[in-house]
Amino acid sequence: MPKPTSEQTILVTGAAGFVAAHVMNSFLEKGYKIRGTVRTEKSADSVRKSHSKYADRLSFVFVQDIAASGAFDEAVKGVDGVIHTASPFILNVEDSERDLLIPAIKGTTGVLEALAKNNPDATRVVITSSFASIIDMSQGYRPGYTYSEADWNPATYDEAKADNGGFAYCASKCFAERAAFDYVEKNKPTFSVATICPPMTYGPIAHTVASMDKLNTSSADIWRFMNGTTEEVPLTDFCGFVDVRDLADAHLRAFETPEAANQRFLVTGGNYSYQKVCDVLNALPGLGEGKVPVGKPGTTPEGEVYKYDTSRAKEVLGMRFRGLEECVMDTAESLLGLEKAMAMA
Repeated sequence: MPKPTSEQTILVTGAAGFVAAHVMNSFLEKGYKIRGTVRTEKSADSVRKSHSKYADRLSFVFVQDIAASGAFDEAVKGVDGVIHTASPFILNVEDSERDLLIPAIKGTTGVLEALAKNNPDATRVVITSSFASIIDMSQGYRPGYTYSEADWNPATYDEAKADNGGFAYCASKCFAERAAFDYVEKNKPTFSVATICPPMTYGPIAHTVASMDKLNTSSADIWRFMNGTTEEVPLTDFCGFVDVRDLADAHLRAFETPEAANQRFLVTGGNYSYQKVCDVLNALPGLGEGKVPVGKPGTTPEGEVYKYDTSRAKEVLGMRFRGLEECVMDTAESLLGLEKAMAMA
């Protein structure tokens, strides 16, 4: 018989991050204990602050460099499972191999190697991958095509190594995810792996934020429309979104569902565009006249774009996804509340 959740400890890597904060909430609400990896005591304090309700079920271990040999050896000892959210999310780098590819790949395989070496009792590792590991960027908006878990980003290592932007980041997610499944196939560990592949991830903020100019990437993506710094509605690079609360729930379900073993899951609330985001924001009171760009309400400048098949997540994990309006409204409310709290501090 499996241990009750109150007796299980889950290791969450990158615990101070936007997604990790919601992942921890999902597990903590179910009664699990959390051991989070952070780089500094300051980061640990920030997680204690944002998750003070669960302080008695939180502990931390320091991992300075996720790509370092043996980085997770101590962290994995005694845990019942691992949620690996830590991976570099940088869209402009000087050296893609050093700053993106190696940390993403070695950070992922390092967790698996550490678990195999130090903890034979752990049951599952859930890895935060990305729609970036699925999409073929060379195909653009690809009207009429439906992406699913059967698709893999076809970028080569040499192509990614030569790029210093979004292409290299997308490739890094693919290489890391492939490396995880290759490790399982080759080494047949006692634990299983599941990967979660979200597109752009929006939603309320649950982690500690130092200032409004230090928001996580996706929150800043919404905030720029709300604070007046983006005056025109831009084209949308990636045309899918997921609410971070649904993404967190997917991690929990992938950990708890036996049938999720060694599978990948595409999770998304569907298509969106920046025009649709601005339409929602402009319908909300309290944002200030003229701050949010208007664009051409009700239109989609990109025209027809690819679709998504999320049937596996729905059938195996029982997922249901929030719509764009709820997601954007809750994100906006969270950001306005954060700005107000900071002004009063």
